[in-house]
Amino acid sequence: MILYSELQIEVHGKFAYVSQTSWIQTGTIRENILFGSELDDQRYEETLERSSLIKDIELLPYGDLTEIGERGVNLSGGQKQRIQLARALYQNADLYLLDDPFSAVDAHTAKKLFNVMISFHIILLHV
Repeated sequence: MILYSELQIEVHGKFAYVSQTSWIQTGTIRENILFGSELDDQRYEETLERSSLIKDIELLPYGDLTEIGERGVNLSGGQKQRIQLARALYQNADLYLLDDPFSAVDAHTAKKLFNVMISFHIILLHV
Protein backbone atom coordinates (compact mmCIF):
# COMPACT_ATOMS: atom_id res chain seq x y z
CA MET A 1 0.00 0.00 0.00
CA ILE A 2 1.32 3.43 -0.94
CA LEU A 3 0.45 6.44 1.18
CA TYR A 4 0.24 9.62 -0.88
CA SER A 5 0.15 12.02 2.06
CA GLU A 6 3.91 12.60 1.81
CA LEU A 7 4.15 12.62 -1.98
CA GLN A 8 5.75 15.77 -3.38
CA ILE A 9 5.71 16.74 -7.02
CA GLU A 10 7.58 19.62 -8.59
CA VAL A 11 6.26 21.01 -11.85
CA HIS A 12 8.51 23.16 -13.97
CA GLY A 13 6.27 24.67 -16.61
CA LYS A 14 2.59 25.17 -17.13
CA PHE A 15 -0.04 22.61 -16.11
CA ALA A 16 -3.76 22.23 -16.72
CA TYR A 17 -6.27 20.24 -14.66
CA VAL A 18 -9.53 18.61 -15.76
CA SER A 19 -11.62 17.35 -12.87
CA GLN A 20 -14.15 14.54 -13.03
CA THR A 21 -16.87 16.99 -12.01
CA SER A 22 -17.15 19.74 -14.60
CA TRP A 23 -16.45 23.27 -13.48
CA ILE A 24 -18.20 25.82 -15.68
CA GLN A 25 -18.46 29.55 -15.03
CA THR A 26 -21.33 31.80 -16.07
CA GLY A 27 -20.48 33.41 -19.41
CA THR A 28 -20.13 32.30 -23.02
CA ILE A 29 -18.68 29.02 -24.20
CA ARG A 30 -15.76 30.98 -25.68
CA GLU A 31 -15.08 32.71 -22.36
CA ASN A 32 -15.12 29.34 -20.59
CA ILE A 33 -12.56 27.92 -23.01
CA LEU A 34 -10.27 30.95 -23.21
CA PHE A 35 -10.43 31.48 -19.45
CA GLY A 36 -8.79 34.91 -19.72
CA SER A 37 -6.28 33.96 -22.43
CA GLU A 38 -5.94 35.91 -25.68
CA LEU A 39 -7.91 34.51 -28.62
CA ASP A 40 -5.73 32.80 -31.22
CA ASP A 41 -8.22 31.88 -33.97
CA GLN A 42 -6.26 28.92 -35.34
CA ARG A 43 -5.47 27.41 -31.94
CA TYR A 44 -9.09 28.00 -30.84
CA GLU A 45 -10.53 26.20 -33.90
CA GLU A 46 -8.09 23.31 -33.44
CA THR A 47 -9.10 23.09 -29.78
CA LEU A 48 -12.81 22.94 -30.68
CA GLU A 49 -12.09 20.14 -33.15
CA ARG A 50 -9.94 18.17 -30.71
CA SER A 51 -12.59 18.52 -28.00
CA SER A 52 -15.39 17.28 -30.29
CA LEU A 53 -17.30 20.54 -29.80
CA ILE A 54 -17.76 21.69 -33.42
CA LYS A 55 -21.17 20.03 -33.96
CA ASP A 56 -22.47 21.19 -30.58
CA ILE A 57 -21.48 24.79 -31.26
CA GLU A 58 -23.03 24.71 -34.74
CA LEU A 59 -26.38 23.73 -33.18
CA LEU A 60 -26.40 26.57 -30.65
CA PRO A 61 -28.23 29.78 -31.61
CA TYR A 62 -25.18 32.02 -31.08
CA GLY A 63 -22.45 29.43 -31.58
CA ASP A 64 -19.61 29.73 -29.11
CA LEU A 65 -20.98 33.12 -28.03
CA THR A 66 -23.98 31.36 -26.49
CA GLU A 67 -24.33 32.24 -22.82
CA ILE A 68 -23.96 29.34 -20.43
CA GLY A 69 -26.25 29.42 -17.44
CA GLU A 70 -25.02 29.15 -13.89
CA ARG A 71 -22.83 26.03 -13.57
CA GLY A 72 -23.67 25.12 -17.18
CA VAL A 73 -27.29 24.32 -16.39
CA ASN A 74 -28.27 24.56 -20.08
CA LEU A 75 -25.60 22.07 -21.23
CA SER A 76 -25.41 18.29 -21.05
CA GLY A 77 -22.84 16.62 -18.82
CA GLY A 78 -20.83 15.59 -21.87
CA GLN A 79 -20.83 19.14 -23.27
CA LYS A 80 -19.64 20.55 -19.96
CA GLN A 81 -16.87 17.96 -19.75
CA ARG A 82 -15.71 18.68 -23.30
CA ILE A 83 -15.69 22.45 -22.64
CA GLN A 84 -13.58 21.80 -19.59
CA LEU A 85 -11.23 19.63 -21.66
CA ALA A 86 -11.07 22.33 -24.36
CA ARG A 87 -10.10 24.87 -21.68
CA ALA A 88 -7.18 22.67 -20.65
CA LEU A 89 -6.08 21.97 -24.24
CA TYR A 90 -6.24 25.65 -25.20
CA GLN A 91 -3.78 26.49 -22.43
CA ASN A 92 -1.08 24.54 -24.30
CA ALA A 93 0.28 23.19 -21.03
CA ASP A 94 3.41 21.17 -20.40
CA LEU A 95 1.54 18.81 -18.07
CA TYR A 96 -2.14 17.82 -18.06
CA LEU A 97 -3.79 16.33 -14.98
CA LEU A 98 -6.98 14.53 -15.99
CA ASP A 99 -9.32 12.99 -13.44
CA ASP A 100 -11.54 10.59 -15.40
CA PRO A 101 -12.30 13.12 -18.17
CA PHE A 102 -14.47 10.71 -20.16
CA SER A 103 -16.98 9.87 -17.43
CA ALA A 104 -19.74 12.07 -18.87
CA VAL A 105 -19.28 11.35 -22.58
CA ASP A 106 -20.52 8.49 -24.77
CA ALA A 107 -18.18 5.68 -25.84
CA HIS A 108 -17.65 6.96 -29.40
CA THR A 109 -16.70 10.45 -28.20
CA ALA A 110 -14.54 9.02 -25.42
CA LYS A 111 -12.55 7.00 -27.98
CA LYS A 112 -12.02 10.09 -30.15
CA LEU A 113 -10.96 12.19 -27.14
CA PHE A 114 -8.65 9.43 -25.95
CA ASN A 115 -6.89 9.43 -29.33
CA VAL A 116 -6.44 13.20 -29.04
CA MET A 117 -4.88 12.75 -25.61
CA ILE A 118 -2.45 10.18 -27.01
CA SER A 119 -1.48 12.54 -29.86
CA PHE A 120 -0.62 15.18 -27.25
CA HIS A 121 1.42 12.56 -25.34
CA ILE A 122 -0.94 13.00 -22.42
CA ILE A 123 -0.83 10.11 -20.03
CA LEU A 124 -4.06 9.18 -18.31
CA LEU A 125 -3.56 7.77 -14.85
CA HIS A 126 -6.14 6.00 -12.76
CA VAL A 127 -5.23 5.92 -9.07
